[in-house]
Formats: sequence, C-alpha cells, structure tokens
Amino acid sequence: MSAAPLRGNRSYRLLWIGGAASALGSHASAIAMPLLVLALGGSATEAGVVGFAAGLPYLLAQLPAGVLVDRLDRRAVMIFCDVGRFLALGSVVLALAAGRPPLAQLVAVAFVEGVLTVGHQLAEQAAVRHVVTEEQLPEALSANEARVRGALLLGQPVGGALFGLARWLPFAFDLVTYLVSIATSLALRGNFRAAPAGPPAGSPEGAPAPNPLAELRAGIAWLWQQPFLRSAVLAIAASNLLFQSLSLIVIVAATGDGASPGAIGLLFFGAGVGGVAGSLAASKITRLLSMKAVVIGANWLWAALMPLIAVVDGPLALGLAFGVLCFVGPVWNVAVAAYQLRITPEHLLGRVGSAIGTLAFGVLPLGSLLAGWLLDGIGVTGAALTLAGVMAAVAAVVTLTPAIRRAPDLDSGPEPVPDRSLQPSADLER
Repeated sequence: MSAAPLRGNRSYRLLWIGGAASALGSHASAIAMPLLVLALGGSATEAGVVGFAAGLPYLLAQLPAGVLVDRLDRRAVMIFCDVGRFLALGSVVLALAAGRPPLAQLVAVAFVEGVLTVGHQLAEQAAVRHVVTEEQLPEALSANEARVRGALLLGQPVGGALFGLARWLPFAFDLVTYLVSIATSLALRGNFRAAPAGPPAGSPEGAPAPNPLAELRAGIAWLWQQPFLRSAVLAIAASNLLFQSLSLIVIVAATGDGASPGAIGLLFFGAGVGGVAGSLAASKITRLLSMKAVVIGANWLWAALMPLIAVVDGPLALGLAFGVLCFVGPVWNVAVAAYQLRITPEHLLGRVGSAIGTLAFGVLPLGSLLAGWLLDGIGVTGAALTLAGVMAAVAAVVTLTPAIRRAPDLDSGPEPVPDRSLQPSADLER
C-alpha cells in the first residue's frame, strides 16, 4: 500500500505544527532576551554574554545529544526538551513578575534552553523518517525549511513588538508555543524509538553494549566514511562561516548608508522572504536538478552574488541582494538533508545529525570574529569583496572535489546500508 500524500499525513502535520509554533516562540524570545538585559541596565557586553550562552550548546551539546536521541524514544525526547524549556523560560517570567531577574539567571536559562533546543531538533529530525516515506523526504524537508525561515521572518518582529508592550510578554508567548509543541508531540502515534543496531560483526555472544563514547565514535566514523556527505558537510561549514560574517557586514553597510534600525529590520525581512521562497521551491528544484548541480551551482551562485553587497547602495538594494543569496540556501539544505536521512542507518540518525550539526554550526562564533576583524581592517567594501573571493575559492574546491563530482542523484543514490532496520510502513499514516 502506498503512503498517504504528505498533506494527509497526520503524524507529519503534528510534527510540523509543533515545530512551527516552537520555532516562532523561540525567535520571539531570542530577540527579547538581549533587549531585556539592556532594559535592566546591563551593558552590551552582558547582552553578548547571554547570546554566547545561548549559542554555545550548538558546539558543545550536539554530539552527546545525538547519542541520547539514538538511545531513547525520540517522541519522549521532544516532550522532555519542551517541558524543560517551558520550566526554564517560565522562571524568567516569574522573576520579572517578582521584580528583576539577575544576569546569572538569564545566562543559565539561555544555556539550558540552547541545550534542550539542540536535543529537540535532533529528535525531531530523526522522527521525520518514522512518519514519511523516502520518496516524500524532499517535500517534507522543504516544508520544514519553509517553517524555519517563516518562524525567523515573523518571530523577531513579534518579539520586538511584544517587548514594547511589556517585558514579560514575548517570554509568555514563547511559553504558550511550548505548550502547543508538547500537545502535538503527545498526540503522535507509533513507535519513535531507534531500532537496535545489533552486535558488531565478530563480537562474542553476550558482549556488553557499547559505551556512550564508543557510540559517539560510531556516528562520527560512519559520517567520515561517506565521501560525498563528508565533503558536502565541510562545504556547508565553510559557507556558514562566510554567511555569518556577511550578516554583520550587511548591518554595518546599511548603517553606513544612513539606514535606521527599522530599515535594517526590513532589510533582514527581505532576506527572510528570499529564504521562504527558496524553501517553497526547494522540493521542485531538487527534482529537476542533480545533486551535483545543486551543490556546485549553489556555491558558484553565492560566489557570484556576494560582490553585490560591496557595490549596491541603500537598504532596499542590500535587502534584495541578500534576499537572492538567501534563496539558494534552502535548496542546498533540502537536497543534502534528504540524501543524508535517506542513507543514514536508522539507529545512527541522532549521532550522524549531531556530528553534522557540530561541523556546520560550530563555526558560527568564528564568523562574527572574522567579520569584525575584516571591517576594522579594510572596511565594508574590502570585507565584502574578501568574502566573495573566499567563497569563489570554496566553490572551486567543491567543483574539483572528486566525491562532489560523482555526487549521487537524490532518486538514484546508493541504497541504505544493510543494517538499517526502519520499517516505514509500521509508522506511516495512511
């Protein structure tokens, strides 16, 4: 029996709705947190410390969280993470009601929320494979990518507006979205536990289960043994580093052109629109183009478009240029993520996803440092052209990489490894 269309898949709809609500609230409270630090008399440095605490788990927590996601029921992990995030953020609302939350509490809440968000994202990504067929992965991931981009597009203005009404409102809004996410996870049906991998070949009967460190190494080793996926992830890390730098350069360029904070907000709104448009088109584009064309073409498009940041004037033109740049990213994300989910052994989904996340997002703090150093040294134009030159070098390396040149097509790539034990028909909604 064939799977029901994605729009009629109850479990996928629940995952999508819960994730959309949670992401919207998280972006609203994320922009409100530094505003709160400043409103309470804190310095920009203190606001930066809170932001650093929120981002640090993406480097530190990915790998251990991946081990847990592969050991536990992924639905239970999502619920646990949402409950934990609700309690952590609820402490901020209570502290605001009582008076003034200390900086140490805000730092701790930002870090705890970040750790639990990493766990939730890994568990949800793995859960997608339980509720859709392999053929539906590009469409499902395209819809998920649109959800992420749309939440970012709307969440920041909502958070800023709610904070203007009352300091506690954006955090209370986020609490409501966590309740929605918990409710949708509780409504899911089916088995979301990773299937056991079985003992390694040649191991004696009754041998002890691998320890967490061995499990962690197994996920990293599997990823490193996939030439195309390994090369693609390293390319993603390089482009993420450059885009993190580019964001700060765009802000400084717009400020230098006399743009107000509101105009800069609209600039990034335009970039968000480009990201949403790319997300909605991603599944169709990945059906039309080969994996090789997507990966190589995306890098060369970025390299060609980045110089525009150096030559265009005004926030409107900057927003349009940045929006076109952001259109390409979701197509790349959907193509590579769909391939990764398709070939990864089911019992390794969390660990492989965490290894990819560590490589792809662990470079982001360095991007801000790189941008600041370039801007202070050679100015906006020089910094933008330098990034464009580095992006061209990355594109050239990607083009010449043998594993990329032999990239499998999403529809005709290698079959999953033999020990993959997922049985889609048991978990799909009909």
